[in-house]
Amino acid sequence: MTDTLAQIKAREAKRTASPWYTAKNGIFVALKYVTLVFIAFWMLLPLVTCFVTAAKTSEEYQSTNVMQMPRNWFNFENYIEAFTTSNMAVAFRNSVFILVIVLVVTTLIGTQLAYVLSRFTFPGNAFIRSMFTVAALLPGVAMQVALYKIMVNLNAVNTMWGYIIMMCGTDVISIYVFIQYFENIPTSLDESAIVDGASYFTIYARILLPLLKPAIVTCMILKGVGVYNEYYASNLYLQDSSLKTIAIALYSFTGPMGSKYNLICAGVIITLLPMLILFLIFQKQIYNGIAAGSVKE
Repeated sequence: MTDTLAQIKAREAKRTASPWYTAKNGIFVALKYVTLVFIAFWMLLPLVTCFVTAAKTSEEYQSTNVMQMPRNWFNFENYIEAFTTSNMAVAFRNSVFILVIVLVVTTLIGTQLAYVLSRFTFPGNAFIRSMFTVAALLPGVAMQVALYKIMVNLNAVNTMWGYIIMMCGTDVISIYVFIQYFENIPTSLDESAIVDGASYFTIYARILLPLLKPAIVTCMILKGVGVYNEYYASNLYLQDSSLKTIAIALYSFTGPMGSKYNLICAGVIITLLPMLILFLIFQKQIYNGIAAGSVKE
């Protein structure tokens, strides 16, 4: 004979009221919070040491350890010197210029490609998706020899346009996020628009693209952080000092005679602030875009 709902609730209440259950649940909660605090501590430790070091003078940095507190927390001379010595104004200008063009181009290419792959069935559709997966598994460093030879043959080394074209390679993860978004949008919208005489480009640009706002914001933030922090390719292909980006501006304080870590830490904080502000502004869209793009209805 099956138990009634009241009997099931009574047994559950009796089980949860037992001392053993309460103790076990308390231990689990305590362990969870201890783990979270431990992980947060190790993740925030580099940032805290960076703030501490950035507030020290050169003499103070050389005579104290990393975690020893500075005498003056409001020492902004390091920030001013880091900004002016490394010519960060030019580096920020170059990085913003590259960032805007790359984000616009990659967003257009990624959304259009995802629209074709999700809305049209044609021979080779599955093969193209598989090739994207293979491309995502290939390490970028392994392809640098062939890529550098192509850049040299095109006379694109040490040019802004060559670096921008190279960075416009659409992120495979962004394409998959866009595809998942398109597949969650009912095709009845497309069919209604076609009946009303809309072309495929009109459907993409005026109906579907506005619905992709959370995914676009998410992918632009993720792609933007990668382009903004990119060092290897920018140091390899942008050798002129007037073309340097913010990622390589910090290396103005390194040399054979040693590194000025107090100025490097000040520069790191300066370069970190724009991305931190953007993340705080768009964090809701980022979380919603990742969550919605990873679940197919």
